[in-house]
Amino acid sequence: MAPSAMNRWTKSLSDAQPVPYWLEDPGKPHPEPALTGAETCDLLVVGGGYSGLWTALNAKERDPGRDVVLLEGREVGWAASGRNGGFCAASLTHGLANGLARWPDEIHKLEELGARNLDEIEAAVARHGLDCDFERTGEIDVATEPYQAWELRDWYDELARKGLADGIEFLDADAVRDQVASPTFEAGLYDRRGVAMLHPAKLAWGLKRACLDLGVRVYEHTPALNLKAYGTGMAVRTPYGQVRTRQVALGTNIFPSLVRRVRAYTVPVYDYALMTEPLAAEQLASIGWKNRQGLGDSANQFHYFRLSADNRILWGGYDAVYPYGGRVRAEYDDRPETYAKLAGHFFTCFPQLEGVRFTHAWGGAIDTCSRFSAFFGTAHQGRVAYAAGYTGLGVGATRFGADVMLDLLAGERTERTELEMVRKKPLPFPPEPFAWTGIALTQWSLARADSHAGRRNLWLRAMDRLGLGFDS
Repeated sequence: MAPSAMNRWTKSLSDAQPVPYWLEDPGKPHPEPALTGAETCDLLVVGGGYSGLWTALNAKERDPGRDVVLLEGREVGWAASGRNGGFCAASLTHGLANGLARWPDEIHKLEELGARNLDEIEAAVARHGLDCDFERTGEIDVATEPYQAWELRDWYDELARKGLADGIEFLDADAVRDQVASPTFEAGLYDRRGVAMLHPAKLAWGLKRACLDLGVRVYEHTPALNLKAYGTGMAVRTPYGQVRTRQVALGTNIFPSLVRRVRAYTVPVYDYALMTEPLAAEQLASIGWKNRQGLGDSANQFHYFRLSADNRILWGGYDAVYPYGGRVRAEYDDRPETYAKLAGHFFTCFPQLEGVRFTHAWGGAIDTCSRFSAFFGTAHQGRVAYAAGYTGLGVGATRFGADVMLDLLAGERTERTELEMVRKKPLPFPPEPFAWTGIALTQWSLARADSHAGRRNLWLRAMDRLGLGFDS
């Protein structure tokens, strides 16, 4: 990248605030008071992100008489649930390719359950009046290199042969640029029904309100410090109190699990995003995008981008940063070198938007596991359930995970709990320095594949055979 180009593009970041755009919404609710003293309940939910919120809400909808308490260490939706890209996908498996590679015998059932889950999210948005800018616009995976266009065409043909292409359309260069005008687009796969766009923080805040309306007691600024058996139930200690409960559902994701053995299955990956100022009518017209789909490119180091309700462009992805030791720290949330890189990529994709400025730039940790999609389990003789490992596709899949946790706590055999995906776990990550070395080598190999027409080296082929890898 030439210095003059770098200077021109980084000027667009001069006014960018290092905070998530979504969390600055003026409609942000006040936090609920912290727990002080002792509480008892039937079900304790730990975590006020999507996992915990959907679990609490679905538990009350299944049984309005169930006494439910939710604990959140800071404020509802402050972490990954409130600062993501707002892509609510039907996929439960981090995309069809990952699902087909790992669970070929179950993929049709997984796709059916995922589509039903997205429909149920849309129904819940309407039923509870969740004001979260929900738009069922679909998504286009775009190729930005000729080899990616060939791969997309081959992938579409494979999906068609397997009966998995319903609602998916292959777009050649002219067709994809008719949808969104970028000179870099070579082809696309348009999933017309499988993805919705929404305001992620408003979804979390709306779910909190819905939980409160149904009688869930929500305590914010109340971290759960430890978990132990107490008689026939469980007890969780907090800084100013304690909760005694029959059952516990853990929705803590990237934060250390209260079930210690689960911690080796996830590592934090830092993801970054930019948000532009609102586009003027003529700027929006210059790129088309009249159908407002979500977009993602096909590289290993990929970008995701979409329009907000006020016609800003969110542009994120590419760098996926794993900190040595898997530490989650606030100082990792801001990474100017990645923002500069993303700005350059943005104007390469949309040169007609030269002069647009970014108002927000932010980052944060998401949890990933070695199979890229959620895993589930129980502890303490079935009194505790957990779900984690969503790897950046949790906006929709966390609702499915909530139902899995509730099924497991009920001891029920359902079409969800019978899935191999639910019954089996991914391989855990090794201890340091092996985790950092393996992840760094994988990242280098993925970047090298992107610059060598997608050709995967020996390391990546070995990881493929083992069902391991690293993704953002």
